[in-house]
Amino acid sequence: MRLTPLAASLPASVPFVGPEAQERARGATFRARLGANESVFGPSPKAIAAMREAAAMAWRYGDPEAHDLRAAIAAHHGVAPDNVMPGQGIDGLLGTLVRLLVAPGTPVVTSRGAYPTFNYHVTGYGGVLHMAPYRDDAEDPEALTALARETGAPLVYLANPDNPMGSWLSAGRITEMIAALPGDCLLILDEAYADFAPEGSVPALDVADPRVIRMRTFSKAHGLAGLRVGYALGHPEMIAAFDRVRDHFGLGIVAQAGARAALADRDWLASVVARVGEARARIGAIAAENGLRALPSATNFVAVDCGRDGDFARAVLRGLIERGVFVRMPFVAPQDRCVRISAGTPEDLDVLAEALPEALRAAGAAGGGGPRSALRGA
Repeated sequence: MRLTPLAASLPASVPFVGPEAQERARGATFRARLGANESVFGPSPKAIAAMREAAAMAWRYGDPEAHDLRAAIAAHHGVAPDNVMPGQGIDGLLGTLVRLLVAPGTPVVTSRGAYPTFNYHVTGYGGVLHMAPYRDDAEDPEALTALARETGAPLVYLANPDNPMGSWLSAGRITEMIAALPGDCLLILDEAYADFAPEGSVPALDVADPRVIRMRTFSKAHGLAGLRVGYALGHPEMIAAFDRVRDHFGLGIVAQAGARAALADRDWLASVVARVGEARARIGAIAAENGLRALPSATNFVAVDCGRDGDFARAVLRGLIERGVFVRMPFVAPQDRCVRISAGTPEDLDVLAEALPEALRAAGAAGGGGPRSALRGA
Protein backbone atom coordinates (compact mmCIF):
# COMPACT_ATOMS: atom_id res chain seq x y z
CA MET A 1 0.00 0.00 0.00
CA ARG A 2 1.63 3.24 -1.18
CA LEU A 3 0.22 5.93 1.07
CA THR A 4 1.50 9.47 0.67
CA PRO A 5 4.10 10.42 3.27
CA LEU A 6 1.56 12.73 4.92
CA ALA A 7 -1.14 10.06 5.10
CA ALA A 8 1.35 7.51 6.38
CA SER A 9 2.35 9.88 9.18
CA LEU A 10 -1.20 10.29 10.49
CA PRO A 11 -2.89 7.98 12.98
CA ALA A 12 -6.09 6.25 11.92
CA SER A 13 -8.76 8.11 13.86
CA VAL A 14 -12.50 8.66 14.05
CA PRO A 15 -13.49 12.04 15.50
CA PHE A 16 -16.73 10.57 16.89
CA VAL A 17 -17.49 6.93 17.64
CA GLY A 18 -21.04 6.43 16.40
CA PRO A 19 -23.82 5.11 18.61
CA GLU A 20 -24.20 2.16 16.23
CA ALA A 21 -20.62 1.07 16.93
CA GLN A 22 -21.24 1.43 20.65
CA GLU A 23 -24.42 -0.62 20.39
CA ARG A 24 -22.53 -3.39 18.59
CA ALA A 25 -19.85 -3.34 21.27
CA ARG A 26 -22.33 -3.51 24.15
CA GLY A 27 -24.63 -6.00 22.41
CA ALA A 28 -27.75 -3.91 23.01
CA THR A 29 -29.47 -0.89 21.54
CA PHE A 30 -29.68 2.40 23.40
CA ARG A 31 -32.91 3.23 25.19
CA ALA A 32 -32.36 6.96 24.58
CA ARG A 33 -30.20 8.41 21.79
CA LEU A 34 -29.09 11.73 23.26
CA GLY A 35 -25.50 12.14 22.11
CA ALA A 36 -25.26 13.16 18.46
CA ASN A 37 -27.28 16.42 18.52
CA GLU A 38 -29.68 15.01 15.94
CA SER A 39 -33.28 16.16 15.96
CA VAL A 40 -35.27 13.30 17.42
CA PHE A 41 -38.38 15.26 16.41
CA GLY A 42 -37.68 14.34 12.80
CA PRO A 43 -38.01 16.19 9.50
CA SER A 44 -40.99 18.15 8.29
CA PRO A 45 -43.82 15.96 6.96
CA LYS A 46 -43.57 18.06 3.80
CA ALA A 47 -39.90 17.12 3.50
CA ILE A 48 -40.76 13.44 3.98
CA ALA A 49 -43.35 13.68 1.19
CA ALA A 50 -40.86 15.40 -1.12
CA MET A 51 -38.21 12.77 -0.43
CA ARG A 52 -40.71 9.96 -1.01
CA GLU A 53 -41.57 11.44 -4.39
CA ALA A 54 -37.91 11.99 -5.28
CA ALA A 55 -37.01 8.42 -4.29
CA ALA A 56 -38.66 7.14 -7.47
CA MET A 57 -36.08 9.18 -9.39
CA ALA A 58 -33.11 7.95 -7.37
CA TRP A 59 -31.72 6.31 -10.49
CA ARG A 60 -30.67 9.82 -11.53
CA TYR A 61 -27.66 11.72 -10.28
CA GLY A 62 -28.58 14.83 -8.39
CA ASP A 63 -28.22 18.14 -10.23
CA PRO A 64 -24.47 18.85 -9.90
CA GLU A 65 -25.21 22.57 -9.63
CA ALA A 66 -27.98 22.00 -7.04
CA HIS A 67 -29.67 24.84 -8.92
CA ASP A 68 -33.10 24.73 -7.29
CA LEU A 69 -31.76 24.21 -3.78
CA ARG A 70 -29.21 26.96 -4.26
CA ALA A 71 -31.92 29.35 -5.47
CA ALA A 72 -34.17 28.47 -2.53
CA ILE A 73 -31.39 29.08 0.00
CA ALA A 74 -30.47 32.36 -1.69
CA ALA A 75 -34.08 33.56 -1.59
CA HIS A 76 -34.39 32.51 2.04
CA HIS A 77 -31.37 34.63 3.02
CA GLY A 78 -31.96 37.49 0.57
CA VAL A 79 -28.70 36.94 -1.31
CA ALA A 80 -27.75 35.89 -4.84
CA PRO A 81 -27.27 32.23 -5.81
CA ASP A 82 -23.57 32.91 -6.41
CA ASN A 83 -23.28 33.63 -2.67
CA VAL A 84 -24.42 30.06 -1.85
CA MET A 85 -22.61 26.72 -2.05
CA PRO A 86 -24.56 23.60 -1.00
CA GLY A 87 -22.53 20.59 0.06
CA GLN A 88 -22.42 17.36 2.03
CA GLY A 89 -23.11 18.88 5.42
CA ILE A 90 -20.86 21.37 7.14
CA ASP A 91 -18.27 18.61 7.57
CA GLY A 92 -17.97 18.14 3.81
CA LEU A 93 -17.84 21.88 3.17
CA LEU A 94 -15.11 22.28 5.80
CA GLY A 95 -13.06 19.60 4.08
CA THR A 96 -13.39 21.32 0.71
CA LEU A 97 -12.53 24.73 2.11
CA VAL A 98 -9.48 23.40 3.95
CA ARG A 99 -8.33 21.73 0.74
CA LEU A 100 -8.52 25.11 -1.00
CA LEU A 101 -6.55 27.05 1.61
CA VAL A 102 -4.32 24.68 3.56
CA ALA A 103 -1.05 23.12 2.39
CA PRO A 104 1.56 21.26 4.43
CA GLY A 105 2.83 23.65 7.09
CA THR A 106 0.01 26.20 6.77
CA PRO A 107 -0.91 27.65 10.19
CA VAL A 108 -4.62 27.42 11.09
CA VAL A 109 -6.31 28.84 14.19
CA THR A 110 -9.11 27.32 16.23
CA SER A 111 -10.09 26.86 19.88
CA ARG A 112 -8.72 24.05 22.04
CA GLY A 113 -11.62 21.65 22.46
CA ALA A 114 -13.75 23.06 19.61
CA TYR A 115 -15.46 20.90 16.98
CA PRO A 116 -12.84 18.22 16.22
CA THR A 117 -13.80 17.38 12.64
CA PHE A 118 -12.33 20.69 11.50
CA ASN A 119 -9.01 19.72 13.07
CA TYR A 120 -9.22 16.34 11.33
CA HIS A 121 -9.43 18.05 7.93
CA VAL A 122 -6.60 20.48 8.72
CA THR A 123 -4.16 17.75 9.79
CA GLY A 124 -5.27 15.65 6.83
CA TYR A 125 -3.88 18.32 4.49
CA GLY A 126 -0.76 18.91 6.56
CA GLY A 127 -1.84 22.13 8.24
CA VAL A 128 -0.50 23.14 11.66
CA LEU A 129 -3.15 23.86 14.28
CA HIS A 130 -2.75 26.75 16.71
CA MET A 131 -5.33 26.70 19.49
CA ALA A 132 -6.65 29.36 21.85
CA PRO A 133 -8.23 28.24 25.14
CA TYR A 134 -11.89 28.75 25.91
CA ARG A 135 -12.77 31.57 28.29
CA ASP A 136 -15.71 31.08 30.66
CA ASP A 137 -16.85 28.01 28.68
CA ALA A 138 -17.07 30.01 25.44
CA GLU A 139 -14.75 30.50 22.51
CA ASP A 140 -12.61 33.62 22.86
CA PRO A 141 -12.73 35.77 19.70
CA GLU A 142 -10.08 38.19 20.95
CA ALA A 143 -7.64 35.36 21.65
CA LEU A 144 -8.36 33.78 18.27
CA THR A 145 -7.75 37.09 16.50
CA ALA A 146 -4.48 37.63 18.34
CA LEU A 147 -3.33 34.13 17.44
CA ALA A 148 -4.22 34.69 13.79
CA ARG A 149 -2.09 37.83 13.74
CA GLU A 150 0.77 36.11 15.55
CA THR A 151 0.88 33.05 13.25
CA GLY A 152 -0.14 34.64 9.95
CA ALA A 153 -2.87 32.01 9.58
CA PRO A 154 -5.07 32.32 6.48
CA LEU A 155 -7.94 30.50 8.22
CA VAL A 156 -9.67 30.83 11.61
CA TYR A 157 -12.52 28.64 12.84
CA LEU A 158 -15.23 29.75 15.26
CA ALA A 159 -18.61 28.16 16.01
CA ASN A 160 -21.42 30.39 17.24
CA PRO A 161 -23.39 28.96 19.03
CA ASP A 162 -20.66 26.65 20.20
CA ASN A 163 -20.34 22.90 20.16
CA PRO A 164 -19.60 21.28 22.63
CA MET A 165 -20.55 23.81 25.30
CA GLY A 166 -23.75 25.33 23.90
CA SER A 167 -22.51 28.84 24.71
CA TRP A 168 -22.89 31.78 22.37
CA LEU A 169 -21.35 35.17 21.61
CA SER A 170 -23.15 38.38 20.79
CA ALA A 171 -23.40 39.51 17.20
CA GLY A 172 -21.42 42.58 18.18
CA ARG A 173 -18.42 40.56 19.36
CA ILE A 174 -18.45 38.50 16.18
CA THR A 175 -18.59 41.65 14.07
CA GLU A 176 -15.70 43.17 16.02
CA MET A 177 -13.68 39.99 15.50
CA ILE A 178 -14.21 40.07 11.74
CA ALA A 179 -13.12 43.71 11.60
CA ALA A 180 -9.99 42.96 13.66
CA LEU A 181 -8.76 40.02 11.59
CA PRO A 182 -5.88 40.53 9.16
CA GLY A 183 -7.15 41.40 5.69
CA ASP A 184 -5.88 38.14 4.15
CA CYS A 185 -7.40 35.92 6.85
CA LEU A 186 -10.71 34.10 6.38
CA LEU A 187 -13.05 33.41 9.30
CA ILE A 188 -15.09 30.22 9.10
CA LEU A 189 -18.21 31.04 11.10
CA ASP A 190 -19.88 27.71 11.83
CA GLU A 191 -23.56 28.47 12.49
CA ALA A 192 -24.87 24.90 12.64
CA TYR A 193 -27.05 25.83 15.62
CA ALA A 194 -28.14 29.29 14.44
CA ASP A 195 -31.80 28.24 14.28
CA PHE A 196 -31.77 27.85 18.08
CA ALA A 197 -29.75 30.98 18.83
CA PRO A 198 -31.25 33.83 20.87
CA GLU A 199 -31.91 37.21 19.34
CA GLY A 200 -28.78 39.33 19.04
CA SER A 201 -26.32 36.46 18.65
CA VAL A 202 -26.28 36.00 14.86
CA PRO A 203 -24.65 38.90 12.96
CA ALA A 204 -26.37 40.41 9.94
CA LEU A 205 -25.35 38.63 6.78
CA ASP A 206 -22.75 40.49 4.71
CA VAL A 207 -21.78 38.37 1.73
CA ALA A 208 -19.75 41.24 0.29
CA ASP A 209 -17.09 40.80 2.98
CA PRO A 210 -14.39 38.40 1.73
CA ARG A 211 -13.06 37.88 5.27
CA VAL A 212 -15.88 35.58 6.43
CA ILE A 213 -17.65 32.48 5.18
CA ARG A 214 -20.68 31.23 7.09
CA MET A 215 -21.88 27.65 7.25
CA ARG A 216 -25.35 26.29 7.96
CA THR A 217 -26.85 22.81 8.04
CA PHE A 218 -30.08 20.87 7.61
CA SER A 219 -28.84 18.28 10.14
CA LYS A 220 -30.03 19.97 13.32
CA ALA A 221 -33.30 21.93 13.46
CA HIS A 222 -34.50 20.56 10.10
CA GLY A 223 -34.00 16.94 11.19
CA LEU A 224 -32.13 15.77 8.08
CA ALA A 225 -28.84 14.57 9.59
CA GLY A 226 -29.09 11.32 7.65
CA LEU A 227 -29.03 13.16 4.32
CA ARG A 228 -25.87 15.24 4.92
CA VAL A 229 -26.90 18.59 3.46
CA GLY A 230 -25.35 21.91 4.43
CA TYR A 231 -24.39 25.13 2.72
CA ALA A 232 -21.86 27.93 2.80
CA LEU A 233 -22.69 31.62 2.46
CA GLY A 234 -20.02 34.04 1.36
CA HIS A 235 -18.35 36.30 -1.16
CA PRO A 236 -18.89 35.17 -4.77
CA GLU A 237 -15.16 34.66 -5.41
CA MET A 238 -14.80 32.39 -2.40
CA ILE A 239 -17.94 30.46 -3.29
CA ALA A 240 -16.79 30.05 -6.90
CA ALA A 241 -13.48 28.60 -5.71
CA PHE A 242 -15.33 25.52 -4.39
CA ASP A 243 -15.91 24.46 -8.01
CA ARG A 244 -12.18 23.87 -8.37
CA VAL A 245 -12.14 20.86 -6.04
CA ARG A 246 -15.64 19.95 -4.83
CA ASP A 247 -17.47 16.69 -5.47
CA HIS A 248 -20.00 17.88 -8.03
CA PHE A 249 -22.26 14.86 -7.54
CA GLY A 250 -22.04 14.82 -3.76
CA LEU A 251 -25.69 15.79 -3.15
CA GLY A 252 -28.17 13.20 -4.34
CA ILE A 253 -31.59 13.92 -5.78
CA VAL A 254 -33.42 12.81 -2.60
CA ALA A 255 -31.26 15.01 -0.40
CA GLN A 256 -31.81 18.06 -2.57
CA ALA A 257 -35.57 17.55 -2.63
CA GLY A 258 -35.79 17.02 1.11
CA ALA A 259 -33.71 20.08 1.90
CA ARG A 260 -35.80 22.34 -0.36
CA ALA A 261 -39.04 21.21 1.25
CA ALA A 262 -37.60 21.49 4.78
CA LEU A 263 -36.42 25.03 4.15
CA ALA A 264 -39.89 26.06 3.01
CA ASP A 265 -41.71 24.66 6.06
CA ARG A 266 -41.20 27.46 8.57
CA ASP A 267 -44.04 26.27 10.81
CA TRP A 268 -42.35 22.90 11.34
CA LEU A 269 -39.06 24.59 12.13
CA ALA A 270 -40.75 26.81 14.72
CA SER A 271 -42.36 23.79 16.35
CA VAL A 272 -39.04 21.98 16.59
CA VAL A 273 -37.32 25.01 18.12
CA ALA A 274 -40.11 25.20 20.71
CA ARG A 275 -39.82 21.51 21.59
CA VAL A 276 -36.05 21.82 21.87
CA GLY A 277 -36.55 24.67 24.35
CA GLU A 278 -38.84 22.49 26.42
CA ALA A 279 -36.33 19.64 26.34
CA ARG A 280 -33.47 21.93 27.42
CA ALA A 281 -35.53 23.06 30.39
CA ARG A 282 -36.29 19.46 31.33
CA ILE A 283 -32.61 18.48 31.08
CA GLY A 284 -31.77 21.42 33.34
CA ALA A 285 -34.38 20.29 35.86
CA ILE A 286 -33.08 16.70 35.83
CA ALA A 287 -29.55 17.99 36.36
CA ALA A 288 -30.64 20.17 39.29
CA GLU A 289 -32.52 17.28 40.89
CA ASN A 290 -29.20 15.43 40.97
CA GLY A 291 -27.12 18.30 42.33
CA LEU A 292 -25.64 19.20 38.95
CA ARG A 293 -25.64 22.44 36.98
CA ALA A 294 -26.83 22.76 33.39
CA LEU A 295 -24.93 25.43 31.47
CA PRO A 296 -27.00 27.96 29.51
CA SER A 297 -27.46 26.69 25.95
CA ALA A 298 -28.31 28.23 22.58
CA THR A 299 -28.30 24.84 20.81
CA ASN A 300 -30.28 21.60 20.76
CA PHE A 301 -28.17 20.14 23.56
CA VAL A 302 -27.16 21.01 27.10
CA ALA A 303 -23.71 20.73 28.68
CA VAL A 304 -24.22 19.50 32.24
CA ASP A 305 -21.44 20.28 34.73
CA CYS A 306 -20.78 17.10 36.72
CA GLY A 307 -19.15 19.12 39.49
CA ARG A 308 -15.69 17.55 39.46
CA ASP A 309 -13.01 16.77 36.90
CA GLY A 310 -12.91 15.01 33.57
CA ASP A 311 -12.27 11.59 35.09
CA PHE A 312 -15.45 11.85 37.12
CA ALA A 313 -17.45 13.08 34.11
CA ARG A 314 -16.13 10.18 32.03
CA ALA A 315 -17.27 7.80 34.75
CA VAL A 316 -20.73 9.40 34.66
CA LEU A 317 -20.78 9.08 30.87
CA ARG A 318 -19.83 5.38 31.10
CA GLY A 319 -22.56 4.87 33.66
CA LEU A 320 -25.16 6.42 31.39
CA ILE A 321 -24.03 4.36 28.41
CA GLU A 322 -24.15 1.17 30.50
CA ARG A 323 -27.75 2.08 31.37
CA GLY A 324 -28.73 2.55 27.76
CA VAL A 325 -28.40 6.34 27.43
CA PHE A 326 -26.16 7.53 24.60
CA VAL A 327 -24.47 10.84 25.42
CA ARG A 328 -21.14 12.46 24.66
CA MET A 329 -18.83 14.93 26.38
CA PRO A 330 -16.23 17.62 25.63
CA PHE A 331 -12.72 16.29 25.03
CA VAL A 332 -10.55 18.98 26.64
CA ALA A 333 -10.17 20.24 30.23
CA PRO A 334 -11.72 22.10 31.92
CA GLN A 335 -14.76 21.66 29.66
CA ASP A 336 -14.48 17.89 30.05
CA ARG A 337 -16.00 18.20 33.52
CA CYS A 338 -19.31 18.18 31.62
CA VAL A 339 -21.42 15.67 29.78
CA ARG A 340 -23.34 16.85 26.71
CA ILE A 341 -26.97 15.78 26.43
CA SER A 342 -29.01 16.32 23.26
CA ALA A 343 -32.63 17.43 23.38
CA GLY A 344 -34.93 14.42 23.45
CA THR A 345 -38.57 13.47 23.53
CA PRO A 346 -40.33 13.38 26.90
CA GLU A 347 -39.92 9.60 26.84
CA ASP A 348 -36.17 9.91 26.16
CA LEU A 349 -35.80 12.29 29.07
CA ASP A 350 -37.76 9.98 31.37
CA VAL A 351 -35.04 7.39 30.67
CA LEU A 352 -32.36 10.00 31.43
CA ALA A 353 -34.07 10.94 34.70
CA GLU A 354 -34.02 7.27 35.71
CA ALA A 355 -30.44 6.57 34.63
CA LEU A 356 -28.60 9.72 35.78
CA PRO A 357 -28.82 9.22 39.57
CA GLU A 358 -27.71 5.61 39.14
CA ALA A 359 -24.77 6.67 36.96
CA LEU A 360 -23.76 9.32 39.49
CA ARG A 361 -23.85 6.82 42.34
CA ALA A 362 -21.76 4.36 40.33
CA ALA A 363 -19.24 7.07 39.40
CA GLY A 364 -19.03 8.20 43.04
CA ALA A 365 -18.48 4.67 44.26
CA ALA A 366 -15.73 4.14 41.71
CA GLY A 367 -14.04 7.48 42.30
CA GLY A 368 -14.65 8.24 45.96
CA GLY A 369 -17.64 10.52 46.16
CA GLY A 370 -20.28 12.24 44.08
CA PRO A 371 -20.25 15.65 42.42
CA ARG A 372 -18.97 18.37 44.70
CA SER A 373 -22.11 20.41 44.21
CA ALA A 374 -24.17 17.45 45.46
CA LEU A 375 -21.81 16.93 48.40
CA ARG A 376 -22.37 20.56 49.39
CA GLY A 377 -26.11 19.99 49.25
CA ALA A 378 -26.55 22.44 46.38
